[in-house]
Amino acid sequence: MELLNRKKTGKVERPVKVLQFGEGNFLRAFVDYMIDIANEQGKFNGDIVLVKPIEFGSLDRFHDQECQYTVQLRGIVDGEPKRINRIVTSVADAVDAYGEYQKYADYAKLDSLRYIVSNTTEAGIVYDDTDRLEMEPPKSYPGKLTKFLYERYKHFNGAMDKGLVMLPVELIDDNGIHLKECVEKLAVLWNLEDGFKTWLDEACVFTSTLVDRIVTGYPRDEAEELCKEFGYQDNLIVTGEPFALWVIESAKDISKEFPLPDAGLPVIFTDNQKPYKQRKVRILNGAHTSFVLASYLCGNDIVLESMQDELIFNFMKATIFDEVIPTLTLPKQDLIDFAEAVITRFNNPYVKHALLSISLNSVSKWRARCMPSFLEYIKNEGKLPTHLTFSLAALMAFYTGTKIRDKALIGHRDGTEYQILDDAAVLEFFAANSSKDAAEYTHAVLSNEHFWGEDLTKLAGVEEAVTGYMEDIRALGMRAAMEKTFNA
Repeated sequence: MELLNRKKTGKVERPVKVLQFGEGNFLRAFVDYMIDIANEQGKFNGDIVLVKPIEFGSLDRFHDQECQYTVQLRGIVDGEPKRINRIVTSVADAVDAYGEYQKYADYAKLDSLRYIVSNTTEAGIVYDDTDRLEMEPPKSYPGKLTKFLYERYKHFNGAMDKGLVMLPVELIDDNGIHLKECVEKLAVLWNLEDGFKTWLDEACVFTSTLVDRIVTGYPRDEAEELCKEFGYQDNLIVTGEPFALWVIESAKDISKEFPLPDAGLPVIFTDNQKPYKQRKVRILNGAHTSFVLASYLCGNDIVLESMQDELIFNFMKATIFDEVIPTLTLPKQDLIDFAEAVITRFNNPYVKHALLSISLNSVSKWRARCMPSFLEYIKNEGKLPTHLTFSLAALMAFYTGTKIRDKALIGHRDGTEYQILDDAAVLEFFAANSSKDAAEYTHAVLSNEHFWGEDLTKLAGVEEAVTGYMEDIRALGMRAAMEKTFNA
């Protein structure tokens, strides 16, 4: 079977407008996929060059296929399970910043270049004071970017229309602000002239972005079968879910020159992404954290099973619609639409999301994802949110064990061991306290300010409620305790 190539795709050559640091699955199924659609609809007319920003790894698969590849989105669309295939032709080339330094560096001089996209992991946006301007290339991503921007600034003699737009998608808050801070620090460290610092500030745009799409990557088990179905060999297939959201925050409005929404794409331009971040963390992530531990102790192993379990499904829906949404600031219909999309995503038959993998670091996750809704609800309503309060007891029930082995606390479900993974200090606390009686255990957990940032026993009624739920869980088992509380 012939490898996918440009002859097969009929690739249209377009000016290179985007340099992308990172050639991984997420960017290819998200940014490059969207730009491909915008190109097809005549809204963007730009190609992408991928940069391999690290020393190890190879770009051979990209060169073998002339940077053409297939994205298959799988999930529930209009109530039906669907697979949507698209051959992405928006990538023009892939270059190794180490092995082909000069070729990579020359892109700084490209007149048509306008955007820099990056996904260099959460650890990628860091200031490294051992980076030097003379390195080819500097080690860190901000080092590479600073040198690249400086070379561009010099080549175009500081022309204000030759600045670039940075679109980082690394999963850290205010990613663009942090990236700009690193670049500015390096400019000082390297004694670069003031004119460059002014150009950075006035000609360049550092956006902060929020991205959302589950990308499951290369479908190893099905690749052979899929290639037969496609009629060509593709060693770069990427699979992901249909849902996507890209929120781009910037001080300068770039929506006219980067008009992805005009191509029907789920991109929002804003001067404040925080309400969207809050919506995602509290509804999507908060729902996960509030139900997965109870669901696991009810005998389920993956999210999809949980959604097919009426007790858990109803618990999750009530948590989102009755207790989380009332605490958020975006228009109510936006929140309801987002919540409905979340439930559709949880029901995706193609994603086998293990509850135990979501359970990792649940104490800090509960604090970040659930506690803001919990506290806001109490403040607004003057009473406890029943489901979020029960989820605290479920967390305590899940974190029950006395032995730590291989850096995991050992819990038991129906006589079978499971691993509880969290920081060592957290696991030691639960190993020491989880065998106490329900009242003592509850007091120890809720009063632990290191976990929650405050003493939750000082909130009226919380300690009594959680103790009661804990007693029920221990006496009846998780499922019967939930039925007693929520089906009464």
